[in-house]
Amino acid sequence: MPSPKPVPLELSDEERRVLTGWTRRRMTAQALALRSRIVLECAKDRSNSEIAEILGVSRETVRKWRARFVRDRLEGLTDEPRPGAPRTITDEQVERVITATLEQKPPRNDTHWSTRSMAAATDMSQSAISRIWRAFGLKPHLVQTWKLSTDPQFIEKVRDIVGLYLDPPTNALVLCVDEKSQMQALDRTAPILPIMPTTPARMTHDYVRHGTTSLFAALDLDSGSVIAEHHRRHRHQEFLRFLKTIDKAVPAELDLHLVCDNYGTHKTPEVQKWLLRHPRFQLHFTPTSGSWLNLVERWFAELTRRKLRRSAHRSVVELERDVRVWINEWNKDPKPFVWTKTADEILETLAAYCLRINDSGH
Repeated sequence: MPSPKPVPLELSDEERRVLTGWTRRRMTAQALALRSRIVLECAKDRSNSEIAEILGVSRETVRKWRARFVRDRLEGLTDEPRPGAPRTITDEQVERVITATLEQKPPRNDTHWSTRSMAAATDMSQSAISRIWRAFGLKPHLVQTWKLSTDPQFIEKVRDIVGLYLDPPTNALVLCVDEKSQMQALDRTAPILPIMPTTPARMTHDYVRHGTTSLFAALDLDSGSVIAEHHRRHRHQEFLRFLKTIDKAVPAELDLHLVCDNYGTHKTPEVQKWLLRHPRFQLHFTPTSGSWLNLVERWFAELTRRKLRRSAHRSVVELERDVRVWINEWNKDPKPFVWTKTADEILETLAAYCLRINDSGH
């Protein structure tokens, strides 16, 4: 049985211009460009089979868009609304939720909005509130903490330490020094259950304390290796012993630049006298509340994440031994932490925070 004769199709000059433009524009959706080519070929009085062969599509596709164009003209080439329930939340409702979340205080003197309280305030469902918050990246239940340094020499200290990181002096070693104090030997009240398919490792939330120790560590900025030792107390005497350990571990021909925080044990008269007798040591102090400038804190984070957080120890001796083994393994293949921010970039970021604080209205 012969195929039915295709519906005749004629184009006005304006329609031909628009269709040709859609096929040539780089930003046009490929589906719309293909439909435009089909219609232009149909206007050449070609059969559906010929057009399908030329454009590499099925005859049914050609027939569909020929009929759609004859019926609705240019508007017929765009996608029709998909089936499903009509949208029930208006743009005004979305704006109201966003505005209330950002600018209004929640009821009952709560500190933050919840999906339940926002749903009650806007007469919407909790699921709708949740979808709107996800779409706009709003998380009222979360809060981040921050602290600004009040050190009067903050700018000078930032430039000094960042300068050491980005342009370390020649014939010298830059060491980031600090103490991880009050490391607890914790034992879980039940054995840790290992990981299994579909089930993570599990441990009890309660534990038994078996004492504390302090880890003194010096991170080599260049190599990433660590000089470390444990002490049960955290006084200037222990800090002096650690300085002597560093002095023995580093070749005598190298100067030593130590980045330290402002803890009192680093500045006692006994420490100052020892430093005068060992002039190759030079201490660079981070600003008050500026421990983030000391790269050894980044190494402490690795130690906590990879060893301490999920370990169990029944004594301080066991904890110290376990940490020493981990440090020895680290030093076999150390990974340096590379500082990338300049002092100017840091100060500009902090200036932006201060500007937001001044403009917050609080």
